[in-house]
Amino acid sequence: MKLKILALIGFLLLILSACSNKQNESINRADVEKQAEKISSEETTKTEILKGNEFTIVAKEATHQLTKDISVDAWTFNGSVPGSQIRVMQGEKVKINLKNELPDPVTIHWHGIVLPNNMDGIPGVTQNAVQPGETFTYEFTPRISGTYMYHTHQDGVNQLDKGLYGALIVEPKEKTYDRDYTLMLDEWMSNPEEGMDMSDMEGMDMGESDEMEGMDMDTSNDGGSMTMDDMSAYDIFTINGKSGESIEPLKMKEGETVRLRLANIGYMTHKMHLHGQKFNVVAVDGQEIENPEVIEDQLISISPGERYDIEFVADNPGEWYLECHGNMEGTAGMKVKLQYEGSSLSTDKPNQDIKLPEFTYTNYGSSKDGEFTLNQKYDVEYTMNLNTEVLDNNMAYTINGKAFPNTENIMVKEGDLVKVKIVNNSKGEDHPMHLHGTSFQILSKNGKKLEGASIIKDTVNLEPGDEYEIAFKADNPGNWLFHCHDLHHASAGMVTMVKYKGFQPTFIPDENANNQPE
Repeated sequence: MKLKILALIGFLLLILSACSNKQNESINRADVEKQAEKISSEETTKTEILKGNEFTIVAKEATHQLTKDISVDAWTFNGSVPGSQIRVMQGEKVKINLKNELPDPVTIHWHGIVLPNNMDGIPGVTQNAVQPGETFTYEFTPRISGTYMYHTHQDGVNQLDKGLYGALIVEPKEKTYDRDYTLMLDEWMSNPEEGMDMSDMEGMDMGESDEMEGMDMDTSNDGGSMTMDDMSAYDIFTINGKSGESIEPLKMKEGETVRLRLANIGYMTHKMHLHGQKFNVVAVDGQEIENPEVIEDQLISISPGERYDIEFVADNPGEWYLECHGNMEGTAGMKVKLQYEGSSLSTDKPNQDIKLPEFTYTNYGSSKDGEFTLNQKYDVEYTMNLNTEVLDNNMAYTINGKAFPNTENIMVKEGDLVKVKIVNNSKGEDHPMHLHGTSFQILSKNGKKLEGASIIKDTVNLEPGDEYEIAFKADNPGNWLFHCHDLHHASAGMVTMVKYKGFQPTFIPDENANNQPE
């Protein structure tokens, strides 16, 4: 990096020496060096782990090395990709200061955390976007231990793609494991200028909406070389911001209980295979599963926005892979080695093309009724038909035939019991639907009641033709987004809101804040 800076300094000085303009002549070497440093981005650092109750997160630019040969211009939280891993204790209040050193506005959304509405980080809905040079403070008390994420929600389809995300781990008061690893899954473009640019999407300008004053969104589909469902430009798959041999191995000792927290912050579903170990799926989306069964050689299919925690006893010494299965260009790079300390065995090989059964939570764990049942009485029932269609001569992702901000809100009163049926009518695309502000119970899939443990989630993935029924209690007043977490789909219209009757936001929308909630 220093060599690049010196070369740039020399080039700029050469230009200055040939210039006769008095204003240019007055520029001294210090000014040039300052400008060169500004042009040349810092390199990312290793993700740090922050523990405690008060933190500062700085959003800033950096150059990030995905592999030993490929680097990209990134936007970061605290100078790393992923951003600093935040670890807090269940039930303890936390305070997080976001300082924006980026050239554009930004926010932080605390993905999966139940918190007050004004702390949810949605520009134009719960706050105004944090402008360059400004600071915003988030305060909340996480009630449920588990694996969560934090990420920008300002122009998320573009900003999240640049690396503005991190892990938020709420630690339990009593741990059941010896080793604890967090693995964030993502996809990158080696040539982002040739990929999908969602910044000029016509039809989502929120500045003129009476209901959503102060928001400024786009929905035109200017996908460059990519079609609406073509994700082939994402050719580098990463674990914790690195790909292939650049991913650090996971160390463990024989006899230890190991927890792996798998969190998908990207836009594709990743099917992960743990080699050589029998394991339990102990939690989904931060919610524990009752009496999880031991399984092996099953693919854990993790969709955008989802988190899966798995645990195993390290009883098979050697070197083993945790790898993604699939046939896309980047698939082979999404694998990490599990290394037993003191073991010289190294016989495992990648097998990303092998066909394996997929884990499903619809019949897993001890059979137990949850808080809700399919046939009980609900105060509010709503159907969301998800589709891909043409609206006003533009491709759009719709809910009940409409694109945000024209989608119909789900109106509730505090205390209402709510059941939502979600149907994916898109022919070839998954829709991972994420609800802010509350978790929900999965009641049924494709008309069949869940048979195993009660499954509580905040994100449910619908493959083409899928139908899910979910239920929740409206006990957290606010205006809460309910949207597809493939943010290409969200930015093209697949967003609605759960709105509490009589709720009044505590902020005043600023039409000059450039609020872009997706």
